[in-house]
Amino acid sequence: MSSLICGSVAYDTIMTFDGRFREHILPDQIHMLNVSFLVPGMRREYGGCAGNIAFTLKMLGGDPVVMATVGQDAGPYLDHFRDLGIGTDHIRTLPDTFTAQAMITTDLENNQITAFHPGAMNQSALNSVRDTVKSGQRPALGIVAPDSREGMLHHARQFAEEGIPFIFDLGQGMPLFNGEDLRQFIELASYVTVNDYEAQVMLSRTAWTSADIAAKVRAFIVTHGERGATIYADGQQHAIPAVQAERVVDPTGCGDAFRGGLLYGIENGLDWPTTGRLASLMGALKIAQQGPQNHWISREEIGSRFESAFGYRYA
Repeated sequence: MSSLICGSVAYDTIMTFDGRFREHILPDQIHMLNVSFLVPGMRREYGGCAGNIAFTLKMLGGDPVVMATVGQDAGPYLDHFRDLGIGTDHIRTLPDTFTAQAMITTDLENNQITAFHPGAMNQSALNSVRDTVKSGQRPALGIVAPDSREGMLHHARQFAEEGIPFIFDLGQGMPLFNGEDLRQFIELASYVTVNDYEAQVMLSRTAWTSADIAAKVRAFIVTHGERGATIYADGQQHAIPAVQAERVVDPTGCGDAFRGGLLYGIENGLDWPTTGRLASLMGALKIAQQGPQNHWISREEIGSRFESAFGYRYA
């Protein structure tokens, strides 16, 4: 069973600030902010929501198909996908553009300041979910992850028109959409996943409650960071515990790792408590490693860590 992952493919330049942002930003001077941070640590990673989700889903044994637009500099990233066994047939390369680039600075409290250049991602609406169907690679499941505004709207409508269940993942796309847009996404989607801050924004803009959203989809999933997650499904509210990470190194991509776990659980018909726990484990594995795609371990080890954390093995 394959999952079509629509979203960004990006290079992440991640810098570490050996201090705390709050000690250098004066609240009463925020209107004239002019700060500079010395960042002695810097590295470049493969990132972007679609790339990160696909990485974790592949690690779990899933069959991710990535749909994205990239620029002329994407060669190393495409080779990386091929090395992992992730197909690149539905990744469109646009000459004379750059692949999306995220410049992320993280402080000692894991707060982040990010500058993002969308590059080729701005033209993601050129891709069509229907193309996967026509090519004989009809996905059983999809996800609309953060991407260009038009791309996200376009792909959500096409998933719905093709009768393919999909997850709507608001994420960094939050500033792009008003209440009417969000209501449309929720009406089209089969599942909705957000973090707790995004959930509050979504509820405010749509004027709906969590119960309203849960009634319109198969599941409404809200993550709470170190406090775990809540899954509203089948008239129930499932409290998902967090998994204690071996160490807290880098939060970049933790939400995407969680979503990779969600896709795997849904693909394989796992119950919601197990799906949520598996997703929680994947987030904990990711946060213990630098970068969004450096937490690869074997499926056997994932199973052992799941059993250690929760006392039973998932199928």
